[in-house]
Amino acid sequence: MPFGYFNHLSAARKKVYLRSDAIESLALPPGPSLQDVLTRIQEHLSAEQRVALERASQQLLDELTRRFNVPPVRVRIRNVRPSGNWGELHGLYEPAEQSPAVISTWMRTVARKQMVAYKTFVRTLLHEFCHHIDYELIKLPETFHTGGFYKREAALFRAIHEGASPWEK
Repeated sequence: MPFGYFNHLSAARKKVYLRSDAIESLALPPGPSLQDVLTRIQEHLSAEQRVALERASQQLLDELTRRFNVPPVRVRIRNVRPSGNWGELHGLYEPAEQSPAVISTWMRTVARKQMVAYKTFVRTLLHEFCHHIDYELIKLPETFHTGGFYKREAALFRAIHEGASPWEK
């Protein structure tokens, strides 16, 4: 069942929300193994190498945009997550206006300034990429955090890790 705010949405937005919620899977189109780029992401994250991590993350998203045949997206890896009385931001998707859409993720937690875990980092990256998919592939006029959205994100995470080493999952 949709969250409480669903009742406050306009009829048009409710329709978009329900359409998003109904799409529960996202099949990864075939292509080369992603294990090498995932290994580089894990290594650069562990070594706290922001620039190299950004490069590897861009390579992953370049391959995903190619496979899904959607417009490119630019990746920005930031240092410490922004926070406020609302919590802390893990990632941000900014749809394209004149230039490519931008995905920003942060590599350090607010409280301890420690590196985020590999799985958390990749899930955040894919979460923001799923917003891109909502707009560019599914053609939703708006992207909501529906149950279907989270299932698509989880399916994509599982799909990119098929055949990967257990420590990468």
